[in-house]
Amino acid sequence: MKQGYAYHVRVPTNVLGTELQCCCRDPLTGFYRDGFCKTGPGDVGLHTVCAQMTREFLDFSVLQGNDLVTPRPEWEFPGLEPGDRWCVCVARWKEALEHGVAAPVDLEATHASALEFVTLEELQAHTLKR
Repeated sequence: MKQGYAYHVRVPTNVLGTELQCCCRDPLTGFYRDGFCKTGPGDVGLHTVCAQMTREFLDFSVLQGNDLVTPRPEWEFPGLEPGDRWCVCVARWKEALEHGVAAPVDLEATHASALEFVTLEELQAHTLKR
């Protein structure tokens, strides 16, 4: 590193304004498969909401054309079961919210950019109980 230059790594933040926490490593989630609900170029689905799967949410997602149950090894996707945590697309989570089947959310592991599509109050109303 050159003297006099400061290199800053931008730490992603969550919807609470603090450092983004890991959503899940088993199964390994995130658009980048690093356990975090980070987003960036190429993540057209905006996988920013850390949600704990419920049967209702999984069934709803399948009905909407997004099968989160069937394993897809070619995409490093194990298939999900109720109780698994996963970085889901913010638009799908909002759609599920509008249909009364929103999955519980880990606010500390949900990326701040989700707030461009849902309110903090909507997320807080579905906070994952620890």
